[in-house]
Amino acid sequence: MTTTNLTRRSIMAGTTALAAASMLPGSAFAQTLLRMSTLGPGTSPNLVMTTFANIINADLDDYEIQINATGAATRHVLEVAMGRTAFCMSSPALHALMSNQRAMFETIEQAPELATRLRTVLNFPMGVYHIAAYASSGITSMADAAGKRVFLGPPGGAAYSTMSRLFEAVTGLVAGEDYEAVQLGWDAAAASFQDGNLDIYCNPTNAPSPVLTQIAVTNEIRFLGIPADQLESEGIQALAGRPGFGLGTLPAGIYGDNQVNEEDTTTLRVTVGIVTNDEADEEMVYEMTRSFFNGVAEMREGAPWLAAVTPEGAVRDLNMPLHPGALRALEELGVTIPDVGRG
Repeated sequence: MTTTNLTRRSIMAGTTALAAASMLPGSAFAQTLLRMSTLGPGTSPNLVMTTFANIINADLDDYEIQINATGAATRHVLEVAMGRTAFCMSSPALHALMSNQRAMFETIEQAPELATRLRTVLNFPMGVYHIAAYASSGITSMADAAGKRVFLGPPGGAAYSTMSRLFEAVTGLVAGEDYEAVQLGWDAAAASFQDGNLDIYCNPTNAPSPVLTQIAVTNEIRFLGIPADQLESEGIQALAGRPGFGLGTLPAGIYGDNQVNEEDTTTLRVTVGIVTNDEADEEMVYEMTRSFFNGVAEMREGAPWLAAVTPEGAVRDLNMPLHPGALRALEELGVTIPDVGRG
């Protein structure tokens, strides 16, 4: 089987020998191996991107995508921009910070130039920020985080930055001073919350989240939100007004009878996406984008959480160009492409 070069230079660090071997006649290597970095199990990006990989691996014989679910999105986008990883999760907010060398990119001089190397394959809703506590803890508002053990997100990541700012905007509490901001990865944090070792657990995900659904089967759980009288405050508007963000709703009862919230919870919503390098092969990205959305259409009945993953949603909140292969595939699927998506 003939394999396809991913880039004009190596987009997979450390795989030069494999790529060369795969092009030899009679080679035992039948596929181009590609790494895709995402967040840990239990998060919406992990679910969507694992589904992406499974569909591609089943439908396209020339490629095999391997999932890396460790580390923070900040590092992942740098690796893709530098050509060391094929695909990763990013977000409009993260791309804006990278382009302007702000926040977690402040000390990375190459960040703005590297940001120009990124291209969107597709966007999808990450969901809403769940801020969860066991009902038995007595925690009923974000202000109750004082003196508690709180997981905001992996250290150095976009979720950590967003949640630390949200807690400070709503309550005035500062991470690391007024409460313990527990330093864990996504998978370890979910397990720690299940074991009762965290007081508050934050996770941006589509509802119902598999992790929190499992907990709510046997435990009463409460979701904390932004008070109605603070929705128009400067701090909340600054957070909700960032690229890819907005105010969202976590419905009462979506986690069943053990969700003690009697009313819907107002929180932040966020859009994320799959990105690649600007030199990724056009035909490869085209085939993958088409294959993914065809596969999703067939899977929706058995996986209701995929209902929000649509070709139309692939261009929502775009603030970087689409990869030419994705652009061609989405146009063929009838999607109206915003100007920014054309580069």
